[in-house]
Amino acid sequence: MNFKTRKLEPFGMLLEPTFSNQSIHSLDTENLREIFHTKQFLVLRGFKTFLNSNDFALYCENWGKISLWPFGKVLELIEQENPNDHIFHHNYVPLHWDGMYREYIPEYQIFHCVSAPNKGQGGRTTFSNTLLLLQNASKDFLNLCDNVTGTYLRKTDFYHSKVVSPIITKHPHKNYNVIRYNEIPSNEFGNFINYPELKFTGIDNKIEEKFHSSLKAALYSKNNFYAHTWEQNDVVIADNLTLLHGREAFLSKSPRHLQRVHVLSDPPVKNENLESYK
Repeated sequence: MNFKTRKLEPFGMLLEPTFSNQSIHSLDTENLREIFHTKQFLVLRGFKTFLNSNDFALYCENWGKISLWPFGKVLELIEQENPNDHIFHHNYVPLHWDGMYREYIPEYQIFHCVSAPNKGQGGRTTFSNTLLLLQNASKDFLNLCDNVTGTYLRKTDFYHSKVVSPIITKHPHKNYNVIRYNEIPSNEFGNFINYPELKFTGIDNKIEEKFHSSLKAALYSKNNFYAHTWEQNDVVIADNLTLLHGREAFLSKSPRHLQRVHVLSDPPVKNENLESYK
């Protein structure tokens, strides 16, 4: 292998160069894919990366077919002056899965850090490994979640969709269960822009609060949760079919700039939980 590895806790793998000025293009994608399917999460740090967003998109095509958005292949995640959605704000983003409101759900989330926040400015991207969570969950917890279904309605510039999904569901390609859940947003850290409509059925109203608090505690448990502190030129490849992800708040006007590309699996995962899509 032409890279060094270090295990991340509680899941994932950090890959670093073996020589100075080593390009990310020197890494064999199929080798990385094998590690990815075991670890669900890769951080490529210290490599020479991309000249521009087109160069980044070309790299991502090595991983599979890119899921196109109205804006193109690459989403520029940077704070906007007057955002109409929370992803372009500096507030936190609750745990969720990408593609939940679209026709196909990407397997690979590939991030590139163009510019990282300064130390102490926040902005870590958060990940919860729901495979680990379910493997270590108690019977009481599984019983609490087993029959619960979430209904999610959300409108943005890119879609207006309704999704109905069980909390615990089977991974589309692998023989294990995962959790599909959009964490209820909180205004604890300030105004939350573009609040989705959320409803949960299959659970008695008397214990619904317990359900959400128990699930949140499990998702954020140190046994299942990882928060990534960005460094410039970091490339992160995350398993969107197994993990949930979000973002911690960051200081407004800090130099946080990420790029993100969605790559579909082979075969692509059709969103069977999508009830309406515009």
